[in-house]
Amino acid sequence: MIYSMTGYAAKTREVAGGSLHLELRSVNSRFLDIHFRIVDDLRVLEPALREAITAKLARGKVELRLNLVASQSQNRQLAINADLLTQLQALEGQVRQTLPNAAALSVAEVLRWPGMLGEPEVDTAALHAAVQATLKEALEDFTASRAREGAKLAAMIQERVDKIRATVAAVAPLIPQAQATYQDKLKQRLVEALGSADDERVRQEVVLYATRIDVDEELSRLQAHLTEVERILKAGGNAGKRLDFLMQELNREANTLGSKSVLSEVSKASMDLKLLIEQMREQIQNIE
Repeated sequence: MIYSMTGYAAKTREVAGGSLHLELRSVNSRFLDIHFRIVDDLRVLEPALREAITAKLARGKVELRLNLVASQSQNRQLAINADLLTQLQALEGQVRQTLPNAAALSVAEVLRWPGMLGEPEVDTAALHAAVQATLKEALEDFTASRAREGAKLAAMIQERVDKIRATVAAVAPLIPQAQATYQDKLKQRLVEALGSADDERVRQEVVLYATRIDVDEELSRLQAHLTEVERILKAGGNAGKRLDFLMQELNREANTLGSKSVLSEVSKASMDLKLLIEQMREQIQNIE
């Protein structure tokens, strides 16, 4: 199966005290480039999340967003952290020994002090397990979305391959016709100039002309490259870089075909081929 590097997935899971929201999105990139936007409480999980993503993806610029939203309906019983309050009082006394004129802490400042109001205990292990399970589900949807997009890209590329084959099939018979036409014209010119046709000279000129316009090798290589493109599309997997290389080879043969052209039909076919190859190349940039 061919995978696009463009994908999206989002999952939400209810946990104790709130809900997890995980979002994955990606665009094309030469390599696998992962960026995280994670709440501080869960940042410790970044290495494990990176490992899970790397196991599934090979290329693409991936962004993972992970938020933990506290439940609005949760009834929280607030309580003063007595030990912390005692420590804060002792510390304030030490400060006053050195700075007797320092302003006293207000009640609001004390209540806002980190850890002063008892927070509900969080089952860290259960929360981390929930994050991993959420990522697994999101990756399944994410991979499916990339597969759907990849199938569309593969169909588009196959369509262009078929058009190139049709163009090549239309051009191939024109070369022998051009050689025969040239031979007839050459004989006619020699008769007009010399009164007779020198068969040996005609033969030499025709051979030189045939060599100059011979594109059988280019057409054969075009067909071989197209067959390899189709093979890669059917094999699937990480095909982007291999397909990109084949586009370079196809373009090289199309350019050579144009440079050898002595027929307007062949010149037009060369331009059509390069346009179709460029259309494929643009889409292949999105294939993993």
